[in-house]
Amino acid sequence: MTERHGVDSGNSAGALPLDGIRVLALEQMIAAPWATQLLARFGADVIKVEHPERGDTGRASVPRITGADGREVGATFLRNNLNKRSIGIDLGRGADLVLDLAERCDVFVENYKPGTLARFGLGYDAVSARNPGIIYASVTGFGTTTPSPYRDWPAYASVAEAMSGIYQWARQPGQRPVINPVGALGDIGTAMFAALGILAALRHRDATGEGQHVDVAMFDAMVALADVVPALWSLGVRDRFPGAIVTTFDAADGPVVVQVSREHQFARLVTVIGHPEWVDDPRFATRQGWIDHLETLIRPAVERWTQGRDKLAVCSVLATAGIACGPCNSAEEVLADEHLAQRDMLVQFEEGSESYVVPGNPVRFSRMDTRVDQRSPYLGEHTEPVLADVLGLSPERVARLRSTGIVS
Repeated sequence: MTERHGVDSGNSAGALPLDGIRVLALEQMIAAPWATQLLARFGADVIKVEHPERGDTGRASVPRITGADGREVGATFLRNNLNKRSIGIDLGRGADLVLDLAERCDVFVENYKPGTLARFGLGYDAVSARNPGIIYASVTGFGTTTPSPYRDWPAYASVAEAMSGIYQWARQPGQRPVINPVGALGDIGTAMFAALGILAALRHRDATGEGQHVDVAMFDAMVALADVVPALWSLGVRDRFPGAIVTTFDAADGPVVVQVSREHQFARLVTVIGHPEWVDDPRFATRQGWIDHLETLIRPAVERWTQGRDKLAVCSVLATAGIACGPCNSAEEVLADEHLAQRDMLVQFEEGSESYVVPGNPVRFSRMDTRVDQRSPYLGEHTEPVLADVLGLSPERVARLRSTGIVS
């Protein structure tokens, strides 16, 4: 595990791909914060605007730890705000201050309910009037630039995921849909599209000098990620895995997942488990035959073979034979995984007497650096340096703003 301490908005390893790009983030929870965290990992200077007292709502999530500033902070905030600077501004009284900052930024990211920031005078029209070259990115449940019957609905990841059809597509007979089956897929999937859209808009600005509004809806993003739902249904498919073995088999210390979706893969599997005669068996001549006999013949045979072998041993043999497989890991096994350690994908932070682990940056470049992760900021930790560095405000002016409660 890689250990990190403190905050450093720079990078000691060399130039980063987004060096020189400044992002102003009015964001909450996961979708927008994850997108801006990715930009920060690539070198952008992300200034996170938070309410002076409450901060990002993700700070109130559970579980929580007590930071060195004496405030409790939740896991949602801790894992989605690495490498950022926090400035506390009351939007009701400090909108002009936000516009001043936006005038000196390249990107403005927000994930408020549509219309909310416009009421503060911080919508796209107001911000672009001050800074025509700015990339203004909105991340919402159902979009901001086109009509939608759901436009005013609040949306968490589970809502967008459910509406995409994937819950019903994956639903097991006689059971309720599994909600949030892989954590906040709707949030992080949307965040990746948002980051990609921002980068594309920056490239367009490089060519034309024009800023623009990037509009990303969680519902749209989930339909894109759950593409099998509309695509396969439109082709007449009514089963989640037509003609494929996609299941888990029990090893000595837990389940492994195996996917066999082609004839040569089936031949490899049955040969490994000691039934090469099944390659020419008419019962398995079609892919439907695999499904028909999965529980009565194939599963018992596979699990006789896996008996006495642990998950990694099973997967080692199957993978060597060219069969796609992997252990179904527990959280403890993920934290101890050698691959993740080798690729710095588990980053540990110390906060007083407590420690926590967050996922690292999955993107690596052969000729560019990425940022060494620094902890998520304390609420308002960088208010004074940001106002001084970006706007040139004097300590006395910042003190007056603080005394009135406009900033923290």
